[in-house]
Amino acid sequence: MSVETKTLSKEISEIFWREGFTLATAESCTAGNVAAIITAVPGSSRFYKGGIIAYANEVKRELLHVNAETLDAFGAVSEETVKEMVNGAMQTLNTDYAIATSGIAGPAGGTPDKPVGTIWVAAGNKENVITAKLTEDDGREKNIQAATTKALQLLLELCQDKENEE
Repeated sequence: MSVETKTLSKEISEIFWREGFTLATAESCTAGNVAAIITAVPGSSRFYKGGIIAYANEVKRELLHVNAETLDAFGAVSEETVKEMVNGAMQTLNTDYAIATSGIAGPAGGTPDKPVGTIWVAAGNKENVITAKLTEDDGREKNIQAATTKALQLLLELCQDKENEE
């Protein structure tokens, strides 16, 4: 775990403890790495309900309620899909917030339209889902770490925006 992800997960934990929020994760290319970072903070069981590792489109459809039409039109590695993954994770696991990741971590699997390193991440609540696209290929491990860090950053940004509204 990098210092940055450790700091991010600690900040997120403090907000979720204080506000009483709950969290779920829906991960494809990061394969549980986001959940591992979140649960590395003692006391995370107070807010983290669980996660779904959804490598297969079937799992995205059946457990995360991603529309088949979305997958057909945009693919698993798309902004549209990660938004639906966030909403599906919140619905399936009954949480206030969720994080989703889907991408091509490598070293294989890329296409001319979506080369290795193309990763979409999202964080959201019932009012808003924000996304980011990563495009750098620094090797599988670094791609997964970059996606994990970006997902945590998005969640923290969303939580801080919510706190500033109140």
